[in-house]
Amino acid sequence: MARRHKKNSTIKRAILLLTIVVMLFAVLYIQAFYTIPNELFIISGKDCSFHFKSPVLIGLMSDKPTDLKLNGTPVIPKATKLNLMLPLTIRSDTANKIELKLKLFGIIPFKTVMVEVMPDKSVIPCGNTVGVKIHTDGVLIVATSQIYGQNGEIYEPYNEAGIRSGDYIIEVNGKRTVSTQDIISIMESGKGETLNIKLNRNGTYIATTITPILSDDGKHRLGLWLRDSTAGIGTLTFYDPQTKAFGALGHGIADVDVGQLLTVDKGEILGSSIVSVKKGRKGSPGELRGIFVENSNSTGVILKNAQCGIFGMIPDKRNIVPGNKAIPIGLRSQVKEGPAHIISNVSGRGTETYNIEIQKVFRNSTNSSKSMVIKITDQRLINYTGGIVQGMSGSPIIQDGRLVGAVTHVLVNDPTRGYGVFIEWMIQHINNISGIKSHRMAG
Repeated sequence: MARRHKKNSTIKRAILLLTIVVMLFAVLYIQAFYTIPNELFIISGKDCSFHFKSPVLIGLMSDKPTDLKLNGTPVIPKATKLNLMLPLTIRSDTANKIELKLKLFGIIPFKTVMVEVMPDKSVIPCGNTVGVKIHTDGVLIVATSQIYGQNGEIYEPYNEAGIRSGDYIIEVNGKRTVSTQDIISIMESGKGETLNIKLNRNGTYIATTITPILSDDGKHRLGLWLRDSTAGIGTLTFYDPQTKAFGALGHGIADVDVGQLLTVDKGEILGSSIVSVKKGRKGSPGELRGIFVENSNSTGVILKNAQCGIFGMIPDKRNIVPGNKAIPIGLRSQVKEGPAHIISNVSGRGTETYNIEIQKVFRNSTNSSKSMVIKITDQRLINYTGGIVQGMSGSPIIQDGRLVGAVTHVLVNDPTRGYGVFIEWMIQHINNISGIKSHRMAG
C-alpha cells in the first residue's frame, strides 16, 4: 500500500512538473510571438537597433540570398541563432524586401517577419492646416429606419433585402451611383418598381433587390439614411518633393455614424484659414475652426484613406506646401522617449514649432495610429489651445532632426497628452499607392 502511494505521488509530481514546463513554454511562445512585429523597416546603409527583451533563443532563415546583417553577422539562407534578450542591430545596404522565417529555440516554427529595407528618404515637414473633401466610392448607408405606409402598416424593406448600416450602394439597376441624388432619381423614375442593388460590404460585392414603400406622406421610400461625402479641417504632415506625394491627418477619416473608414472615389485637399480656436479642457476636446479657401490655385488629390492618414498627390505645391526644408525620416527604431517638437498652425498666422515630450513608444505596434504617447510641454500652445485639439491631427513630430511621426489623437481627460503615429507607417502607404508609383515611373 505504501509502495502504491509512493508511485502515485511520483506520477503526480511528474504531471505537475510537465504542466509547469508546458505552461512556461506557452508563456515564452506567446511573449515572443507578440513582442516581435510582423514587419520591420530599416534604412539602407544604416545600422538600425532593436531591443525586444524576450527571454528566448530563436533561429531564423531568409527566403533568398541577401546582404542583411544581424549584429554584424551576414544572414545566410541556413539558420542563424539570436538571443532576443540582447540588443539587435540590423543592416542592409540594398533596398529590398526580405522574408525571415523564425523558429523558437531554433526548432519550432512560429513566425514570419518581413524586413523592408527603405532608401534614406527626405521629405518636407508641413504642419499647416488644409481643407479636406472626400466623395465616397458608392453611397454609404449610415442608418435604417422604419417606414409608415399609407395603409398604416410599418415596413422594413431593407431587412428583406439584407441591407444594413455600413454597406455602400455602388449600383442601382445597373447604373453606377456616386451620390444620394442618383439613387433618389432612379427610385422616383421607377415609381415604386423593385430596384436591383449592388452593394459593397467590406470589400465583398453583394447583389440584392429592394422594393420602395409608398409612405404616409405620399413619397416612395427605402428606409435608408445615406451619405456620399464629408469635409473638414486637418493638418498636412509631409510632402515628398521627389514623388509629389503627401500624407496628412495621421489617422483615417471614419464616418461618425457607422465608425468605419470611408472609401474614396475622389477627394481633394485645398487651402484653409483658421478663424477661431475652441480651447480643450478635461473631458471636453478642443477644436480648430477654419474655412476652406475655395479659390486657391493649388490643391491635392486624395488617392487613399487609410488607418494612418490620407494620402495622395499635390501636382503644384505653391500656396499649399510651406517653404520648410526637407529633412530625413526617422523609423520607429530611432524614436526614443524624451524631448521632441511638433510643427502646427493654430493661430492662423502660419506654422510654428512647439516643444513636446515623447513619453512612451510602442515599437511593436502594427500599422496603428497610436504608436507613441506624447505630451505638450510648450506653455505657449497650452495657453492658446489647452494642448492638442481637433484639427491638429497630422502635425509632424520631429526628433533629433528627423521626421518621426504625426499627432493623431488627444486624451480626453488630459488635453496636454495624446498619441502619435510612426512616420514609417505613413511612408509605407504612399509607397503602395498606384498613382504615386505611376508618377515615380514616369519621372
